[in-house]
Amino acid sequence: MRVSARNKLPGVVQEITTDGLMAKVSVRIGDNHLVALVTAEAVKEMGLAVGDEVTAMIKSTSVMLAKGD
Repeated sequence: MRVSARNKLPGVVQEITTDGLMAKVSVRIGDNHLVALVTAEAVKEMGLAVGDEVTAMIKSTSVMLAKGD
């Protein structure tokens, strides 16, 4: 997958909490911890699970996650 975002941080999903339409995805990035709020539908479509390797992409005030398949 090719993306234009330059701020890409590889990490591992530590926790996923779904509440209605939204999900909170906690990602461990080295010694750091990042939380992304994404749609529950996106979590389902990506098949995200605890332990998955993901890349957090930060663009302005948004945080997006990508999972290589």
